[in-house]
Amino acid sequence: MTSAPPTPTNGTSPTDRAALFIPLVSVVDFHHARGPEVEKWFGVDEGHDPAAEYDWTLLPFMALSDGAHAATEDFSYFTLLRPTTDQAPATSLFGISCTRQMDASQLLVRPADVTRSTVQKAVVVITDSPQYFGTLRERLSVVTKAWFAQREFTDTEILRRFQESLAEEKERGALHDDEDRDQYLGMSLRELVREFKWQTLVLLKCCLLQPKMLFFGSRCERLCMMQFSLISLIPGLLRNLQDSAGPELDNYEKKLSKPTSLRTSDRNSLLSYMGLPLQIFGKGSLFGPYTPLQQLDILADFGTKSYIVGSTNSLLLQQKDRYSDILINLDEDTINVTSTSLKAALQLSVADRRWIDFITQNVNDTWDDANPGRPKTMGYVGSEEFIRLQFEEYLLSLISSVKYHSHLARFAHNPKMLLPHIEGDPSHDFGLDFVDAWARTENYRIWDTHTDSHLFDVVEPKHPCAGGLTIDDVQRRITQQVQELHLDERFAQGKEVLGRNLAAGREKASTMFNKFYADMEALREAQRRRAEEAKLQSPTASSARGAAGGHNEKNAGIASGVDLAKAQQTVQAVGAKAGAFMNSWATWAGEKRKAAGWGKSGGSESPTASNSGGGGGWGSGWGKSKQNRVSQASSDDTASERDPMKGVKSPRMSTSSSVMTGDGGGLHEKVPLTRGAGRGSFSGESLLEVAGSESGISSQPASPQYVRGRALSRASGAATAAAQQAAQEQQNSAVSSPAPVLAPAPTPAAAIPDVIPEVSEAKDASGIRKDENNNEGDKADTKEKEQEKRKSVVAAALPAKTIVLEEPPRMPTPELTPAEVAAAEEAASAQSVWGKDGP
Repeated sequence: MTSAPPTPTNGTSPTDRAALFIPLVSVVDFHHARGPEVEKWFGVDEGHDPAAEYDWTLLPFMALSDGAHAATEDFSYFTLLRPTTDQAPATSLFGISCTRQMDASQLLVRPADVTRSTVQKAVVVITDSPQYFGTLRERLSVVTKAWFAQREFTDTEILRRFQESLAEEKERGALHDDEDRDQYLGMSLRELVREFKWQTLVLLKCCLLQPKMLFFGSRCERLCMMQFSLISLIPGLLRNLQDSAGPELDNYEKKLSKPTSLRTSDRNSLLSYMGLPLQIFGKGSLFGPYTPLQQLDILADFGTKSYIVGSTNSLLLQQKDRYSDILINLDEDTINVTSTSLKAALQLSVADRRWIDFITQNVNDTWDDANPGRPKTMGYVGSEEFIRLQFEEYLLSLISSVKYHSHLARFAHNPKMLLPHIEGDPSHDFGLDFVDAWARTENYRIWDTHTDSHLFDVVEPKHPCAGGLTIDDVQRRITQQVQELHLDERFAQGKEVLGRNLAAGREKASTMFNKFYADMEALREAQRRRAEEAKLQSPTASSARGAAGGHNEKNAGIASGVDLAKAQQTVQAVGAKAGAFMNSWATWAGEKRKAAGWGKSGGSESPTASNSGGGGGWGSGWGKSKQNRVSQASSDDTASERDPMKGVKSPRMSTSSSVMTGDGGGLHEKVPLTRGAGRGSFSGESLLEVAGSESGISSQPASPQYVRGRALSRASGAATAAAQQAAQEQQNSAVSSPAPVLAPAPTPAAAIPDVIPEVSEAKDASGIRKDENNNEGDKADTKEKEQEKRKSVVAAALPAKTIVLEEPPRMPTPELTPAEVAAAEEAASAQSVWGKDGP
């Protein structure tokens, strides 16, 4: 294809527009009573007010955006409609303002009308094209900062010189050479793709469908830049926004003509021939990067069919259904499509999703947080130019495919008119719903009217990522969805939260266990103190609990040591008394022996008495026959059956013995003899008193055997009483030692004599008494029965005694000579002692 001279695509050349308008500078102040107002103009004749001449009543509100007081410096971008004049038709102007604030106390000269603590002002630059906003923004920031640094707002020399420099550049044509080039400084496509990912393509398609698009964000500069970045994806649109300030403007279409030539080496010629830019801001459309609330009436006007506007006021969010078909929330990075028909048309096809995912992946792979506008690889892939060329290729493919779609519809019955290398309808890869919706818009009508019908001959009608769904698409889709979920970040946050909760739980559990352990220790200490106090207050109760609680050997050993020492002292005292009694008895017995002449009248004893065993002689009970002894044993067995404790001997249980006494009838009785607690020592009634009681009955001296038996009986009784008292003291003073074994002492009637059998055996051995008549057995049996009866009476009369003493050794029976025995029998025969006193 041969090249041809380029055909202008708009009615007003950039040179003419440059000659018509000179950039203006103004100062907007926020008055505490009147609100925002234009304070001064630079670049106009003295006495002229462009705001009043062009009806720019909303200029102060556009310059001072809502929420600008929250930042030290903020920028606002807006559009102004310059009405028709005698020199030029109505057109759109573009303004950029830099807002700053400072403390009123820092002013060198504080005016009287400054009543607030802060002073807020904006420096505004108004130009005829947003193409240079990138460079203009940096220069405006420096000038505004320098003016505020003076701390004297009446000195505006720096602002005047700044406007003069802008006008001088315009007159010299310093910017004329770059008018055909797109300037994108400050409009980052990488950030746009990074934040919205695959929805970036949705936003571009939405712009082509010309709905009511509302952007919301708390930061005004970011809000405006996102809109400029989005419309900059349509090649050449930033240089042709002369109809974007009002819905009544339609200068672009009026001066637009259909291109008839093409230079393939010239990119601008190619774009113009293909019908670009797609003019989305024509009649009935509006573009307001920042739109204050005072401009809502224009949005709700019947003549306003579509617009792209931005707002920082959250009141619009409450009326989003009324003022928007699609809401883009930049604070939350969300897109909300409120129109049902629009939502169906914006569904991406498989090829669309594959294409935008490819761009998104390249941006993410080359992302640098330190410099978001430049790839970290410093390469071409993923850069701003790479993204723009990808979207330019997509739009050219879309235009070509839609033209071929129309061609197929026109020549559906003529296969020769179809392209042989193109299968089917390539517009399906862009979405049939979208193509049908786009065909009903104003920008499609303008494009289709002013372009050739065979554009598919210049650009191949095929989607850049044409093809059906493949496994790679599914894998890439899943990967991106997983990345969109931010599982790593959520898991990291969840892990951090879980770690904090676990640490707090461990700390709480440790605190709880420590407190529980401290409480238990305090409880134990309190119990221990109470136990010690109880031991001090009630030793007896403490000893009983100690005995029932498991026989604490250590405590028992200590306590028993103290108790045994007391008992030993008591026993020693009783033994000393018993020894004194025995010594006194021995002295008394020796005197009686000498006075009575015991042992000297052995030959004068009566044969009758000695043979019969009666008469109450001393030998009456010593010479029992074998039969009598058997009877005696049987009676003893009977007594043992009545008393189970009889005959049980233990080292800690006292036993009882008895001595035999006789009366004139030859009856034998057993006098209980209780063993003492000491070795050979007795306590109780004095043996001298016993002897005295016996001597008071008869003038004749009592038998030594009788006296000895009574003495032993009384001594044994005294020892028993003393031992019982010692045992009682031991029980009262016991603390933790186990209680001693207590055994009831057998009654005197049930006691088995331990001394008399020894004396009887001694008499049998010496031949003093022999059984002379076996016929006396019956008489002995009768006597034995009487004796058992007496014993039962005596046992009932005498209370049982409990003794807690060690078993003492047996006291040997003293050996008597035959003469002493005979003398004792003769003295016993003279008195009937047994019948009167009793055992």
